[in-house]
Amino acid sequence: MDAQNAAGGQTSGTLVVQVANALRNAILKGEYKIGDKLPSEARLTEVHGVSRTVVREAIAALRSDGLVEPRRGAGVFVLEPVAAPGLPFQNVDHARISSIIELLELRGAVEVEAAALAAVRRSPAQEETILERHRAVGECIANGKPTSTADFALHEAIAEATNNPRFVEFMALMGPNAIPRAALAGADGEASDAYLSQLHEEHGRIVNAISNGDAQAAREAMRAHLQGSQRRYRVLLQNK
Repeated sequence: MDAQNAAGGQTSGTLVVQVANALRNAILKGEYKIGDKLPSEARLTEVHGVSRTVVREAIAALRSDGLVEPRRGAGVFVLEPVAAPGLPFQNVDHARISSIIELLELRGAVEVEAAALAAVRRSPAQEETILERHRAVGECIANGKPTSTADFALHEAIAEATNNPRFVEFMALMGPNAIPRAALAGADGEASDAYLSQLHEEHGRIVNAISNGDAQAAREAMRAHLQGSQRRYRVLLQNK
């Protein structure tokens, strides 16, 4: 029976997907275990009622997924599934100062330009949000509360004010890892008041430049902020 006539005249492409899915499910359910040899091409052709071409293409699809390995003269064997790669920026090790510096360098490459774009593209509502979130960081400092979440929310608001969704996606991918505090934190898990006040002043210069529509000043203020953070962590790295 050829592929065009099988299963009520379905196309070869549809049949390939069906056969590949059937074999994939069998592998994932353990019907074919790691190291097992799949049935012969002739047997799969018979079982699924398709042509040899369909079977070969289905096997090729499984091979591209890393589920099977054809071995010349021996057959097709099931491989151990390869774990899917994790999301980026989720393995930042806050205990390693060098890892934090790497992240700050990357943020500088993105957020410096984000600040400049926010200065010229922000809407009145977005400007208001940036100002509110800056005040929220200040309130956390004044009340002795953790600042990381509020700090990240401020940087998110600046990304949103670029009105380019890619900057927002970048911040979402990094998540809370974007605001490292651990290495500079005290015994209570939060950085010193002097350090937090310095950060708040740096944020203030960024926010004011954006509010004034000064792209160059916003760019320079964000660069100074992130490079300043890098310098503080490099001092720790040098003194380890």
